[in-house]
Amino acid sequence: MAEADPARTPTAANMAESPPETVRTKDRPWYRWALMLAVPLALLAGTLVYYFTLQGKVSTDNAYLQQDMVSISPEVGGRIVEVLVNDGDEVEAGQLLFRIDPQPYRLQIAEANAAIASAQANLIALSNAPDLTGVDIDAAREDIGFAQARFDRVAALRDKGFSTKADYEAAEQALERARAALRQAEARQREARARLATGAAVPGVNPQIAAAEARKANAALALDRTEVRAPAAGRVAQADRLQIGQQAVPNLPVLTLVKTGSTYVEANFKETDLDTMRVGQRAEIRFDAYPDVVLEGHVASIGAGTGSEFSVIPAQNATGNWVKVTQRVPVRIAIDGDSPRQLIAGLSSEVTVFTDDNGPR
Repeated sequence: MAEADPARTPTAANMAESPPETVRTKDRPWYRWALMLAVPLALLAGTLVYYFTLQGKVSTDNAYLQQDMVSISPEVGGRIVEVLVNDGDEVEAGQLLFRIDPQPYRLQIAEANAAIASAQANLIALSNAPDLTGVDIDAAREDIGFAQARFDRVAALRDKGFSTKADYEAAEQALERARAALRQAEARQREARARLATGAAVPGVNPQIAAAEARKANAALALDRTEVRAPAAGRVAQADRLQIGQQAVPNLPVLTLVKTGSTYVEANFKETDLDTMRVGQRAEIRFDAYPDVVLEGHVASIGAGTGSEFSVIPAQNATGNWVKVTQRVPVRIAIDGDSPRQLIAGLSSEVTVFTDDNGPR
């Protein structure tokens, strides 16, 4: 066995003379120093890059695609006899969606026409009635003249003693009956004229005819509403509730129309992100469903209250166990331009608003 070289073998005296730090420094290679310096520098550089890339913009993934929706419900009741759309169909404004059985409302129009004809016939009869012409009044006046002349003769004879009291009272009673008949004839004439009169609500139109025409107009409106049409252009949804033979109930929704051109994103930003946010600032929108789609937009409006303020049961912070929570404010992001993919209401989104873009739109 070879003996160890005394020069290379450290003795106790040599180790005592050399400090431990000096020994370790000499044994550590230079690249270890480089590695020790590179790691903190890389972390510092990454932190600075991350910090500066966040300047001038705020982001949130608490955002969802929204579209205006219209619940379509019939305004009249009846049996559904025709359905012309299916779920997902694109429709134009005014396009026929479905039809309700119109026959009951056609019968109502026929009934109203009959009521109008009856009212017109009554009007003609009233116009030609004797009470209105004044014939009875003339006859009553002639009777009064005859009764008055007879009464005068009987009164003159009684004054001369040639007439009895009974004759005098009979002539007087006949005169009163004639006068009463005149009053009745005049009352009937006024009543007949009142039947022909028109009110201030429908001047120039007989009330019976006006009522019948109103019933006809109501029936015609109901008949027109048996054809349910799209109020705006959009895409049909939930049309599976619409079936032929189903009984339509007024004001009960049977399908939903997602309006075209009403797409926007509702992004819920933290209240701490609103300091530099302004209406009109440029925004970038990404969707979880379409990772490759990036849409441009802008801030359309900033909500008037936090989400908790508009909840059904607002938070009661005046309690002893209150915990401060960062609130979120809904911000409406308008989409600029068209999307290459179909936008579906409710899609999860990620929105970035560039707060250094202060130019008006």
